[in-house]
Amino acid sequence: MTAHRSRRRSAAYAALALGLCGTLALTGCNSHSKKSKKHSSSSSHKSKKHIAAAGGAAAAGAGAGAAAHRIRDCRPDNYKIRFAQQSDPQGYVTVTFFNSSSTTCRLHNAPRLRFDNAAKPLPLLQGEPGLMDDTKVDVPSKGKAYAVIPTGTPAAKGTRKKTVHIEFMTNRSDMTIGQTDFPFDEKNDHISVGTTKVTNWNGLLSGAKLAAKIRTDS
Repeated sequence: MTAHRSRRRSAAYAALALGLCGTLALTGCNSHSKKSKKHSSSSSHKSKKHIAAAGGAAAAGAGAGAAAHRIRDCRPDNYKIRFAQQSDPQGYVTVTFFNSSSTTCRLHNAPRLRFDNAAKPLPLLQGEPGLMDDTKVDVPSKGKAYAVIPTGTPAAKGTRKKTVHIEFMTNRSDMTIGQTDFPFDEKNDHISVGTTKVTNWNGLLSGAKLAAKIRTDS
């Protein structure tokens, strides 16, 4: 073999080796790139699933929170009622509602009161059934609400009562929810009511007295 041929063959081998090296390097690079893209795509998919799951959990939590904060109407098993009569010159009877339950409850409009089994309840100062303004008073746990019956005249004061039957209105003026009887004689209460009316429920005694046109400083 001549020296010229030997140099040509060596050059050919060198070129072949260089080509193979480049091919292998390119193949390795492409393989690494595909794995990287696959890993990136998988991470993105997992991230989206995580975000969606978190959003769903947040929505479910908000729904549960709204249900938990729904305020129910006050019922006979979660309250106490007290009556107290104030003397002249501005006579009036205070009806005090006490929420003895552990949650807030809602009162609508006014108490419907039938003294001594009267055929009709005491008229309302702030509307009549069918024409109610749907006053709402939310009474917190251990909180109070008030209604006032003015008895500043002999006719309004009337005679001493033995019992009162109490009904509680709903958001529909023609419906009531819950009822109870209060025996004045058994409680040793002296309550006199005549031709008069009762105010709506109010979260403040001063507000109920104002509706009954009773001076708030009395």
